Amino acid sequence: MTETIPRPRTEDPSDGLLICSPMRIEARAVRRGALHATVLRTGYGTTRAAGFAEEVTHESFCQLVIMGVGAALTADLSPGDLVVATEVGGTLCPSAPLVAGELRRAGFTVHLGPVVTVDHLVKKSERTELAATGAILADMESAPLAAAAAGRPVVVIRAVSDTPDRPVAGIVTGGLAALRSLKAAVPVVERWAAVCAAREVLLAGPRSFCAGVERAIEIVEKMLDKQGAPIYVRKEIVHNKRVVGDLRERGAVFVDELDEVPDGSTVVFSAHGVSPAVRSQAAARGLSVVDATCPLVSKVHAEARRFAADGYTVALIGHAGHEEVEGTLGEAPESTVLVQSAEDVANLEADKVAYLMQTTLSVDEAAEMSNALREKFPQVRAPGSDDICYATTNRQAAVRDIAAESDVVLVAGSKNSSNSVRLVEVCEREGTPAYLIDDASDIQLDWLAGASRIGLTAGASAPPAVVSEIVSALSGLGPVSVSERVTTTESIRFGLPKEVRQ
Repeated sequence: MTETIPRPRTEDPSDGLLICSPMRIEARAVRRGALHATVLRTGYGTTRAAGFAEEVTHESFCQLVIMGVGAALTADLSPGDLVVATEVGGTLCPSAPLVAGELRRAGFTVHLGPVVTVDHLVKKSERTELAATGAILADMESAPLAAAAAGRPVVVIRAVSDTPDRPVAGIVTGGLAALRSLKAAVPVVERWAAVCAAREVLLAGPRSFCAGVERAIEIVEKMLDKQGAPIYVRKEIVHNKRVVGDLRERGAVFVDELDEVPDGSTVVFSAHGVSPAVRSQAAARGLSVVDATCPLVSKVHAEARRFAADGYTVALIGHAGHEEVEGTLGEAPESTVLVQSAEDVANLEADKVAYLMQTTLSVDEAAEMSNALREKFPQVRAPGSDDICYATTNRQAAVRDIAAESDVVLVAGSKNSSNSVRLVEVCEREGTPAYLIDDASDIQLDWLAGASRIGLTAGASAPPAVVSEIVSALSGLGPVSVSERVTTTESIRFGLPKEVRQ
């Protein structure tokens, strides 16, 4: 067999984490960073890599990592950057987003994407052709080596040694930077290997998009199809980074205020609603408005106007600064008071009081605040029906159900998504650690240590695809069984405004 670089082991040296590096200089750099791995030099080039792979496939290692240098195929990569392969030579690397995220948090510049294995040094003229296949880096060994994993967890990390603009001239200095990155990345690789294990994933049902979010996204998509880009959107159409990013790529332009929208343009109001003052400003500017306000938010706005017209002081239970709250406050600003705490209730003085709620509150938080209002104002008027939207209530009940059975709960959703944040709080009140993540790359490996059962849900503004991607990433750590706990089934749909039906 090719050169073995021995490491202190307490068990059979073939067990545990196996790191493969093609050349002696790469293997030595990796060895200097390793504490809990067997490091093997596989030999340079596809032929030696294939021979090594055939020999090592039947070894009893638990995880396989390929680490070495490689040639960048795109101009956005620089010497010393790390590339974590999503696939190479037909072998998928599902946990790549987890490793990439951990490396970024450790301070590395990391790129995630396909790696291609070739049988010769890549010439400058070839790089554009290879990049056209979707690959971002080329090497000469990873494909046959990755196949040797034979179903076991596998990761491919290549450090950029040379780039399209300096394919040969920069290889010496670039190679040194690449070797330094490889050495420094090994502790992250070992943390990845430490959490590799079989797991069960419990899916909360319902989860992900609600009817109001689906409607808002569909409105922007249909306006883009109908009028073409740009379509302006005041604030984020829904509070989710993935959704906003996808729509931005299609030509949606997100603005904070209407003065950023050119005169005569089309503007979409977000699902969170706007105040009458914003509507008046749009009219004065001659903007063509398409209203994507969730109908359940519009209901709260109508209740605010009605209570204020009847002479009530409206106590709005919600969170300061949230766009939905700002819109509702604007419906009757002289009669509406925001209450966020028991102290706010205690300080409220009025003869006639009615209360309304932000639609994305925690059910427990809302009950606590409404009870405090009833205690101080026995004649307080409540909304005609529950202000907290059905989707928020359903997702909180569903995540509470799986939290009781989970070691840790992952909540897909963005930090500015109120309903997603509430899901984390529900789990924490149940005594289960929970974390809010935009996607799999946000998962910190330490969260998974010792966790054999992982709860997974998504806020009402998070795409269903993100949940699937998270399950896939976890499967890269070992076998995953998936089961679902459904507490209720949703069938609500909201109609589209006339502007997109025409």
